[in-house]
Amino acid sequence: MNEFPDFMKRPVNRIATSNQATPGAEGYIFDGADESQMAFWTCHETASSSLHVHDFDEYVMVVQGCYTLIIDGQKVPV
Repeated sequence: MNEFPDFMKRPVNRIATSNQATPGAEGYIFDGADESQMAFWTCHETASSSLHVHDFDEYVMVVQGCYTLIIDGQKVPV
């Protein structure tokens, strides 16, 4: 899979570039009826995210390629 399907990439769901921690990433967000959220990100080049934290649990699934998380100073390849 090189791209998410078009129905997932509607302009109304696009995350503004100014709200992204990773330069060059393209993101789309979906809000659930139970106040949950899902975000889908595409990055077509090697990039680094700025250090950030969340007030909520975050789950990561890599569909294609690789991603390395840094959690409490430890590198975790995904």
